[in-house]
Amino acid sequence: MSATTQILRTERAIALVKEKFEKELSGRLNLLKVSAPIAVMEKTGLNDELNGTERPVNFRVNHTNGSPAVIVHSLAKWKRLRLKELEIPEGEGIITDMRALRPEEDYTPLHSIYVDQWDWERHISVRDRKLSCLRETVKKIYSALRETEKSVCLEFPEIKPVLPEEIHFIHAEELLQRYPGMSPKQREAEIAREHGAVFITGIGGQLSDGKYHDGRAPDYDDWSSINEEGSLGLNGDIIVWNPVLEDAFEISSMGIRVSPESLVRQLEIRGCPQKAAYPFHKMLMEGGLPQSIGGGIGQSRVCMFMLRKRHIGEVQVGIWPDGEKERLSARGISLL
Repeated sequence: MSATTQILRTERAIALVKEKFEKELSGRLNLLKVSAPIAVMEKTGLNDELNGTERPVNFRVNHTNGSPAVIVHSLAKWKRLRLKELEIPEGEGIITDMRALRPEEDYTPLHSIYVDQWDWERHISVRDRKLSCLRETVKKIYSALRETEKSVCLEFPEIKPVLPEEIHFIHAEELLQRYPGMSPKQREAEIAREHGAVFITGIGGQLSDGKYHDGRAPDYDDWSSINEEGSLGLNGDIIVWNPVLEDAFEISSMGIRVSPESLVRQLEIRGCPQKAAYPFHKMLMEGGLPQSIGGGIGQSRVCMFMLRKRHIGEVQVGIWPDGEKERLSARGISLL
């Protein structure tokens, strides 16, 4: 098969994965497709800060007297505001094609400065701010992944299903105790290898060793509230075992969003209480935003996994180091 034929076949497969998964996810979570911004004004506090250290691409907008805007990292906070603006009722939500730039991302076969996600957000009640709601939502997302894999395997028989029937749940602290002496990424690999698919809760909160499993910004996921099992956090990551890369493979970061109380607490923990003055944060603390659960699901990540690709550039057009396309081509990896 020529490189051109292979790329065209991959493009058709990408379209299949994206159409199928979005349909399955939207149906299970009762989501409405909406439009979304590529940039927001800097001082609104709407852009996500991820681990709190990544700098966004910024530029000045002439018709706003030169006020700075930023290319989004993701849309976690914007989606919650949009739920309010669209008056989305409890039990329903929104989904959008999020396009972002993260220029400080380290280059690896799994990372690109261009990020494409299904960003989704669902209106929930105060009584649903609990671990059981989080887990039920994760199960629905996982069932959409499994249904998508079935369709891919039917269309492309050379691809064999690997996702287990059920996803395993574990807290980041429990994972630390099970695999002491390992790094967070090594722990993820061990638990993903063992179970095939896992949801790790409590991402962002401090663990018993004084460290964090991974970073989280303080103003979207709730990683500090005590849940009904007595552990910290109402958020987490969906991770699967990737048989091609033979490693853990993150599909999604998600969680129940901060309440006014947990927002104040998390801003204090992260040492940035001044952010409470931003318009979004003020609105939230005054009770002006709906309770919600949401997350981002990597479109290229899902395609890469479903199509058993070795490099994210096989499923998206990106910017790579000089000569990388030629080097990978020699190994039979065709970048788009």
